Amino acid sequence: MPNRLSEEDAHSAGTDAAGPLARRRLLMAAGLLPAAALLARPAMAAVRTPEATEGPYYPIPSMRPKDIDNDLVRIQGRNHTAEGTVLMLTGRVLDGNGRPVVGARVEIWQCDARGRYIHTGDFSFKRRDHGFQGFGFDVTDQQGIYAFRTIEPVAYPGRTPHIHVRVIHGGRELTTQFYVAGHPGNGRDRIFRRMSPAEQQAVSMTLRKGRRSLETVVDIRL
Repeated sequence: MPNRLSEEDAHSAGTDAAGPLARRRLLMAAGLLPAAALLARPAMAAVRTPEATEGPYYPIPSMRPKDIDNDLVRIQGRNHTAEGTVLMLTGRVLDGNGRPVVGARVEIWQCDARGRYIHTGDFSFKRRDHGFQGFGFDVTDQQGIYAFRTIEPVAYPGRTPHIHVRVIHGGRELTTQFYVAGHPGNGRDRIFRRMSPAEQQAVSMTLRKGRRSLETVVDIRL
């Protein structure tokens, strides 16, 4: 699959890659990331992460805020933080043999707690939460680990709660969606239902109550 990383994105990744990594170190120091044991656990059964549509609301660079780091809850220069329940989303990017993929760009985007995306094509009548970043990226470290501080996804008409995810590494790209494990809306969601049980499990987020927020760990297998 072709790499869709634009020149503007490539410049951003090259100049800002240390930003998410630095932010991750701060989150670890503050005790905001899940326990290291969760991230160091053995790889699960070799089920490749299923691909999914990016949907109509992938924000192109001109739609994104200037702050597109891996903390979607707080936007630099704004006094208020995002509405909703804070969620620490972490995991590893692995290759087909279960080995960590270093230096992969991981992007996420999702609607805010009111059910609205930052995409200019979202014509919902709900007012957007301007404290929520809506899009962010991280770069995997030497263990293949990525990390985001975001919010628990919410449902909106026609869709169960989900987070869009894209991984870009070299000339490869994977786009998928993460879901809340056990959510009653999953059984009615057309995209979730078309996956096999093993694929559903591979992209399901089991939410745990951490010290300061909800936590979940989802590995991505290319």
